[in-house]
Amino acid sequence: MGFTAIPADAAPQTKAEYVALGDSYTAGTGAGAAERPLGVDCWQSTPGYVNNVAKTGNVNLAANAACHGAVLSRFSPFYDQVLLTPTVHEQIDSLVMDGRLSGDTDLVSITAGANDLGFAYVLGVCAFYSDIECQGAVAQATSGDSLALLTGGLVQTYRTIRAVAPNSQITALGYPLLFDPNSSFAPLPAAKQMLINQATLVVNSTIANAAAAADVQYVDVTGRFAGHEVNSSDPWLQLSPTDFTADYNFHPTPEGHRAYAAGLLAAVKPGQLARR
Repeated sequence: MGFTAIPADAAPQTKAEYVALGDSYTAGTGAGAAERPLGVDCWQSTPGYVNNVAKTGNVNLAANAACHGAVLSRFSPFYDQVLLTPTVHEQIDSLVMDGRLSGDTDLVSITAGANDLGFAYVLGVCAFYSDIECQGAVAQATSGDSLALLTGGLVQTYRTIRAVAPNSQITALGYPLLFDPNSSFAPLPAAKQMLINQATLVVNSTIANAAAAADVQYVDVTGRFAGHEVNSSDPWLQLSPTDFTADYNFHPTPEGHRAYAAGLLAAVKPGQLARR
């Protein structure tokens, strides 16, 4: 057995510089125990979809600044004045200051939008209150004014990322449908499940439209989660059997985070993004 000579001028394969931003879905909630990693001033869990993308070897994960509970900015009506969780814009500012989000960034992924519409509040109302109150919460979250505010915030966020990372592929990922209305689920009857699923589709459509307006790629994950809703026989979404209010409820399981990673990798192909 001989050895193949390597040309002297052959350079090692360059990895795409990758940055992740956003809310709990990018922070990895549902994948494991919540923790506050060194240098991250909020809660994350591993191995989320960002970690799975990093494990491919095609990217160098420069930073995952995403935070459980993050909204776009402090102007969001659902910004928590007590927890002070870093907003997406604060995540961006922090990474720009330390040089991890810059013209050298090749790939940025982001999930954001559901918290700005108070989706956790909607789920709580629908779980614990009447059909009429559930309908009212969904109607408020998806009203024209609410969606216009979200659209403007998303477009501004995407353009801010583009301004500081002009050479990057920016990819916004949507959210899965949480329920299969054809399967029984004690806390929520089918009618409420359908209301929340429809609201999720509205959120996803808003994200997709904002992404298009800002020349950002949108990745839909609903197809990947079909048959894996929280009340399916093979759920890829977490739900505590004893605590409906647990923070990790309605977030991807490890399998769900792998599905997110697969969706991102299929859309982006990071190995082709790295500049050589």
